[in-house]
Amino acid sequence: MSAKPVPIALIGMPGGGKSTVGRHLARRLGWGFADSDALIEQRLGESIRNFFEREGEDRFRDIEQDTIDELTSQESKRVLATGGGVCLREVNRHVLHDRCTVVYLRSTPEELHRRLRHDTHRPLLQVADPLGRLRELFAQRDPLYRECSHFVIETGRPSVQTLVNMILMQLELAGVVESSLVHSPVDPPGRP
Repeated sequence: MSAKPVPIALIGMPGGGKSTVGRHLARRLGWGFADSDALIEQRLGESIRNFFEREGEDRFRDIEQDTIDELTSQESKRVLATGGGVCLREVNRHVLHDRCTVVYLRSTPEELHRRLRHDTHRPLLQVADPLGRLRELFAQRDPLYRECSHFVIETGRPSVQTLVNMILMQLELAGVVESSLVHSPVDPPGRP
């Protein structure tokens, strides 16, 4: 009897690449993909930023908690990209750790600032000193991400494909996924 399928959840700071890497990882595994923030926005019928400004962070975190519970409550071959603040609530940390294989995509505040300096869609970064804010968020959240995760992948500057390969290597070595399940990247047409 084979083990039940366990979702792979990606956690980390805003702008750490969870959605992009998650989509590519799901494709390589031949699994489904879900983005908790995108699902929340679809259900709200508006951007998280607008909801956040109108209703506040606590109300958003309530909705996020319900969404994470729902997305992790079923057996599934799914890669889940989570919001950057998902680990702020202890219940989310426990749910993710107990129901998923959790991969923390760890990016430094400086790397994140380089990627996000022109982003106007992240409510927590709409401040006078975004790098300072990223440093504060990182100091607060890094220990929580580590508490919740099974694997930590340093993002640095590698390509998305390299990050996906690094994650797959860790998951294969740990026996989380079988190497036979990992589909190789599709070669461009006309290449052997």
